[in-house]
Amino acid sequence: MAGAVDAVGYERRGAAAVITIDRQQRRNAVDGPTAAALHEAYLRFEEDDEARVLVVTGAGGVSFCAGADLKATGTMVERLMSEEGPMGFTRLTSSKPTIAAISGFCLAGGLEIALWCDLRIATGDSKLGYPERRWGVPLIDGGTQRLPRIVGLGRALDLILTGRIIDAQEALAMGLLTEVVAPGAHLERALELAEGLARFPQRTMLADRLATIEGFGMPLADALALEAKHGPEVFEDGARGAQRFAAGEGRGGAGAGA
Repeated sequence: MAGAVDAVGYERRGAAAVITIDRQQRRNAVDGPTAAALHEAYLRFEEDDEARVLVVTGAGGVSFCAGADLKATGTMVERLMSEEGPMGFTRLTSSKPTIAAISGFCLAGGLEIALWCDLRIATGDSKLGYPERRWGVPLIDGGTQRLPRIVGLGRALDLILTGRIIDAQEALAMGLLTEVVAPGAHLERALELAEGLARFPQRTMLADRLATIEGFGMPLADALALEAKHGPEVFEDGARGAQRFAAGEGRGGAGAGA
């Protein structure tokens, strides 16, 4: 298990926890032990109240994650029906914001990890897609469900059915990426965003995030009821914030990562 631990780094960077996949010899592809280590790192983040945002990235700059290691599929079999997901945590929902910091290849299960995140920052030379279509490997880490929610059904089916790999600019244009940055700036920008998110009043931000995630796909009336349920729980926080704004605090459009 020592090798798997070495393949997954965990560190605190200010208000963020950074999980780094480090199997550079396999373009950061994930085998069974690495997936287990990813799950453990995710649980560590969830248990750390001072870590307000999770940033997921890949070591080396050549690859965020190339998906499951197809030379080690035997190590993944027992994870196929796991509660947390084959790639580590892709069937779970984080209680706090998450950001993918992408450089290079973001493919197959690696793209599914990126889609698990709330925001995706990528360098201009990044490549994204589901090339496992060529080998008959299914998408079982949320890719068939999260991609349509992010880019729409038509664009999602394009990528899912054809297996074509797209560049960062096309991914940005379709809404798959949040932002494209210069080479090597992906982690720095993700951490900058994380610090911005961490400065906001947390209870209201987390309530709005939860209502957005859980309400998507519900009938509108049910989703509005869900939003209304969360609102009163944090209304006092909002009232205090409004008073601070009225007193002159936070004006001028300052926001996350500004």
